[in-house]
Amino acid sequence: MTDAPAIADLRTRLEAALGGAARAWLDQATAEAAAHHGQPDQGTTPVWELRFAEAGRRCGQEHADAARVLLLHAADADPTTLARVYEQGTAAERRAVLHALPHLVPGPEALPLVEDALRTNDTRLVAAAVGPYAARHLAPHHWRHAVLKCLFTGVSVEAVADLDRRACADAELARMLGDYAGERTAAGRPVPSDLHRVLALTTPTAPYAAVAPSAPVTPSTGEEQES
Repeated sequence: MTDAPAIADLRTRLEAALGGAARAWLDQATAEAAAHHGQPDQGTTPVWELRFAEAGRRCGQEHADAARVLLLHAADADPTTLARVYEQGTAAERRAVLHALPHLVPGPEALPLVEDALRTNDTRLVAAAVGPYAARHLAPHHWRHAVLKCLFTGVSVEAVADLDRRACADAELARMLGDYAGERTAAGRPVPSDLHRVLALTTPTAPYAAVAPSAPVTPSTGEEQES
Protein backbone atom coordinates (compact mmCIF):
# COMPACT_ATOMS: atom_id res chain seq x y z
CA MET A 1 0.00 0.00 0.00
CA THR A 2 1.47 3.35 -1.04
CA ASP A 3 1.17 6.99 -0.11
CA ALA A 4 -0.32 6.50 3.36
CA PRO A 5 0.22 10.12 4.58
CA ALA A 6 -1.76 11.62 1.69
CA ILE A 7 -4.53 9.06 2.18
CA ALA A 8 -4.67 9.78 5.92
CA ASP A 9 -5.01 13.49 5.16
CA LEU A 10 -7.74 12.79 2.60
CA ARG A 11 -9.68 10.73 5.15
CA THR A 12 -9.38 13.43 7.81
CA ARG A 13 -10.70 16.07 5.44
CA LEU A 14 -13.50 13.85 4.17
CA GLU A 15 -14.67 12.84 7.63
CA ALA A 16 -14.79 16.51 8.62
CA ALA A 17 -17.07 17.19 5.65
CA LEU A 18 -19.45 14.25 6.15
CA GLY A 19 -22.43 13.92 8.42
CA GLY A 20 -22.65 11.23 11.10
CA ALA A 21 -24.47 8.62 9.02
CA ALA A 22 -22.08 9.05 6.08
CA ARG A 23 -19.05 8.80 8.38
CA ALA A 24 -20.42 5.58 9.87
CA TRP A 25 -20.97 4.19 6.37
CA LEU A 26 -17.42 5.13 5.38
CA ASP A 27 -15.97 3.44 8.47
CA GLN A 28 -17.87 0.23 7.74
CA ALA A 29 -17.10 0.27 4.01
CA THR A 30 -13.36 0.84 4.44
CA ALA A 31 -13.24 -1.84 7.15
CA GLU A 32 -14.89 -4.29 4.74
CA ALA A 33 -12.40 -3.36 2.05
CA ALA A 34 -9.44 -3.83 4.40
CA ALA A 35 -10.81 -7.19 5.59
CA HIS A 36 -11.11 -8.40 2.00
CA HIS A 37 -7.45 -7.62 1.22
CA GLY A 38 -5.54 -10.84 0.65
CA GLN A 39 -8.65 -13.02 0.54
CA PRO A 40 -8.94 -15.49 -2.35
CA ASP A 41 -11.36 -14.71 -5.16
CA GLN A 42 -14.64 -16.50 -4.47
CA GLY A 43 -16.10 -15.77 -7.89
CA THR A 44 -18.58 -13.22 -6.55
CA THR A 45 -18.39 -9.44 -6.34
CA PRO A 46 -16.68 -8.46 -3.06
CA VAL A 47 -18.85 -6.46 -0.69
CA TRP A 48 -16.47 -3.51 -0.79
CA GLU A 49 -16.93 -3.20 -4.55
CA LEU A 50 -20.68 -2.89 -4.00
CA ARG A 51 -19.91 -0.15 -1.48
CA PHE A 52 -17.70 1.50 -4.09
CA ALA A 53 -20.68 1.74 -6.43
CA GLU A 54 -22.97 3.26 -3.79
CA ALA A 55 -20.51 5.87 -2.48
CA GLY A 56 -22.25 8.73 -4.26
CA ARG A 57 -25.60 7.90 -2.70
CA ARG A 58 -24.12 7.39 0.75
CA CYS A 59 -21.65 10.28 0.89
CA GLY A 60 -23.05 12.68 -1.69
CA GLN A 61 -21.83 13.10 -5.24
CA GLU A 62 -19.51 15.92 -4.18
CA HIS A 63 -17.66 13.53 -1.84
CA ALA A 64 -17.86 10.35 -3.91
CA ASP A 65 -14.43 10.56 -5.55
CA ALA A 66 -12.69 10.89 -2.20
CA ALA A 67 -14.71 8.09 -0.61
CA ARG A 68 -13.99 5.77 -3.53
CA VAL A 69 -10.27 6.51 -3.44
CA LEU A 70 -10.27 5.60 0.26
CA LEU A 71 -12.07 2.33 -0.48
CA LEU A 72 -9.58 1.39 -3.19
CA HIS A 73 -6.71 2.21 -0.85
CA ALA A 74 -8.21 0.23 2.03
CA ALA A 75 -8.56 -2.77 -0.30
CA ASP A 76 -4.97 -2.23 -1.48
CA ALA A 77 -6.33 -2.67 -5.00
CA ASP A 78 -3.73 -3.98 -7.43
CA PRO A 79 -3.67 -3.13 -11.15
CA THR A 80 -5.85 -6.14 -11.99
CA THR A 81 -8.50 -5.11 -9.47
CA LEU A 82 -8.33 -1.48 -10.56
CA ALA A 83 -8.81 -2.53 -14.18
CA ARG A 84 -11.86 -4.64 -13.29
CA VAL A 85 -13.46 -1.87 -11.22
CA TYR A 86 -12.72 0.64 -13.98
CA GLU A 87 -14.11 -1.51 -16.78
CA GLN A 88 -17.30 -2.34 -14.87
CA GLY A 89 -17.84 1.15 -13.50
CA THR A 90 -19.81 4.21 -14.45
CA ALA A 91 -17.98 7.32 -15.64
CA ALA A 92 -17.95 8.63 -12.06
CA GLU A 93 -16.50 5.36 -10.77
CA ARG A 94 -13.88 5.33 -13.52
CA ARG A 95 -12.87 8.86 -12.58
CA ALA A 96 -12.29 7.75 -8.99
CA VAL A 97 -10.08 4.88 -10.16
CA LEU A 98 -7.97 7.34 -12.15
CA HIS A 99 -7.63 9.58 -9.09
CA ALA A 100 -6.48 6.58 -7.05
CA LEU A 101 -3.71 5.46 -9.41
CA PRO A 102 -0.85 7.60 -8.03
CA HIS A 103 -1.71 6.41 -4.51
CA LEU A 104 -1.71 2.70 -5.36
CA VAL A 105 0.41 1.89 -8.41
CA PRO A 106 4.11 2.85 -8.28
CA GLY A 107 4.87 1.64 -11.80
CA PRO A 108 3.36 1.97 -15.28
CA GLU A 109 1.12 -1.10 -15.07
CA ALA A 110 -2.09 0.94 -14.96
CA LEU A 111 -1.34 3.08 -18.02
CA PRO A 112 -3.99 1.25 -20.11
CA LEU A 113 -6.64 2.87 -17.91
CA VAL A 114 -5.19 6.33 -18.52
CA GLU A 115 -4.99 5.66 -22.23
CA ASP A 116 -8.60 4.47 -22.31
CA ALA A 117 -9.80 7.63 -20.55
CA LEU A 118 -7.87 9.78 -23.00
CA ARG A 119 -9.68 8.12 -25.90
CA THR A 120 -13.03 9.38 -24.59
CA ASN A 121 -14.56 12.82 -24.96
CA ASP A 122 -15.72 12.85 -21.34
CA THR A 123 -14.00 15.97 -20.05
CA ARG A 124 -14.02 14.85 -16.42
CA LEU A 125 -12.35 11.56 -17.36
CA VAL A 126 -9.78 13.38 -19.48
CA ALA A 127 -9.03 15.78 -16.62
CA ALA A 128 -8.56 12.89 -14.18
CA ALA A 129 -6.40 10.99 -16.67
CA VAL A 130 -3.79 13.77 -16.97
CA GLY A 131 -3.05 13.81 -13.24
CA PRO A 132 0.16 12.81 -11.42
CA TYR A 133 0.11 9.19 -12.59
CA ALA A 134 0.21 10.26 -16.24
CA ALA A 135 2.87 12.86 -15.47
CA ARG A 136 5.10 10.14 -14.05
CA HIS A 137 4.53 7.34 -16.51
CA LEU A 138 3.17 8.47 -19.89
CA ALA A 139 5.84 8.34 -22.58
CA PRO A 140 6.61 11.73 -24.17
CA HIS A 141 4.69 11.00 -27.38
CA HIS A 142 1.54 9.96 -25.52
CA TRP A 143 1.88 12.77 -22.98
CA ARG A 144 2.04 15.39 -25.76
CA HIS A 145 -1.13 13.98 -27.29
CA ALA A 146 -2.77 14.08 -23.86
CA VAL A 147 -2.02 17.80 -23.66
CA LEU A 148 -3.51 18.29 -27.12
CA LYS A 149 -6.56 16.25 -26.07
CA CYS A 150 -7.13 18.77 -23.29
CA LEU A 151 -7.03 21.59 -25.86
CA PHE A 152 -9.37 19.70 -28.21
CA THR A 153 -11.96 18.99 -25.52
CA GLY A 154 -11.75 22.25 -23.59
CA VAL A 155 -10.20 20.75 -20.45
CA SER A 156 -8.14 23.41 -18.71
CA VAL A 157 -4.42 22.67 -18.78
CA GLU A 158 -4.53 23.37 -15.04
CA ALA A 159 -5.55 19.71 -14.82
CA VAL A 160 -2.25 18.54 -16.37
CA ALA A 161 0.05 17.55 -13.53
CA ASP A 162 3.69 18.69 -13.80
CA LEU A 163 2.89 20.59 -16.98
CA ASP A 164 5.65 23.16 -16.47
CA ARG A 165 8.32 20.50 -15.94
CA ARG A 166 7.32 18.19 -18.76
CA ALA A 167 6.68 20.92 -21.31
CA CYS A 168 9.96 22.73 -20.63
CA ALA A 169 12.14 22.88 -23.77
CA ASP A 170 9.94 20.32 -25.56
CA ALA A 171 10.49 21.28 -29.20
CA GLU A 172 8.22 18.53 -30.51
CA LEU A 173 5.34 19.70 -28.33
CA ALA A 174 5.97 23.25 -29.59
CA ARG A 175 5.75 21.99 -33.19
CA MET A 176 2.50 20.15 -32.51
CA LEU A 177 1.00 23.19 -30.81
CA GLY A 178 2.07 25.39 -33.71
CA ASP A 179 0.46 23.03 -36.22
CA TYR A 180 -2.77 22.96 -34.22
CA ALA A 181 -2.84 26.74 -33.91
CA GLY A 182 -2.24 27.05 -37.67
CA GLU A 183 -5.11 24.67 -38.43
CA ARG A 184 -7.47 26.62 -36.19
CA THR A 185 -6.45 29.95 -37.69
CA ALA A 186 -6.79 28.67 -41.26
CA ALA A 187 -10.30 27.44 -40.45
CA GLY A 188 -11.26 30.82 -39.00
CA ARG A 189 -11.58 29.41 -35.51
CA PRO A 190 -10.10 30.90 -32.32
CA VAL A 191 -6.94 29.47 -30.82
CA PRO A 192 -7.46 28.40 -27.19
CA SER A 193 -5.70 30.71 -24.74
CA ASP A 194 -4.32 27.63 -22.98
CA LEU A 195 -2.37 26.80 -26.14
CA HIS A 196 -0.36 30.01 -25.84
CA ARG A 197 0.35 29.25 -22.20
CA VAL A 198 1.70 25.78 -22.97
CA LEU A 199 3.64 27.04 -25.98
CA ALA A 200 5.42 29.57 -23.77
CA LEU A 201 6.49 26.74 -21.47
CA THR A 202 8.20 24.89 -24.32
CA THR A 203 10.87 27.56 -24.78
CA PRO A 204 14.36 26.46 -23.70
CA THR A 205 14.55 29.43 -21.32
CA ALA A 206 11.47 28.40 -19.32
CA PRO A 207 12.70 28.08 -15.69
CA TYR A 208 11.29 24.67 -14.91
CA ALA A 209 13.81 22.09 -16.07
CA ALA A 210 15.02 21.36 -12.55
CA VAL A 211 11.60 21.21 -10.91
CA ALA A 212 10.92 17.84 -9.28
CA PRO A 213 7.71 15.93 -10.03
CA SER A 214 4.85 16.83 -7.74
CA ALA A 215 3.37 14.51 -5.15
CA PRO A 216 0.10 12.79 -5.95
CA VAL A 217 -2.89 15.04 -5.58
CA THR A 218 -6.02 13.88 -3.80
CA PRO A 219 -9.52 14.34 -5.16
CA SER A 220 -11.75 17.05 -3.80
CA THR A 221 -13.75 16.20 -0.70
CA GLY A 222 -16.40 18.62 -1.87
CA GLU A 223 -15.19 21.43 0.34
CA GLU A 224 -13.69 23.11 -2.75
CA GLN A 225 -15.55 23.86 -5.96
CA GLU A 226 -14.67 21.38 -8.69
CA SER A 227 -13.62 22.78 -12.03
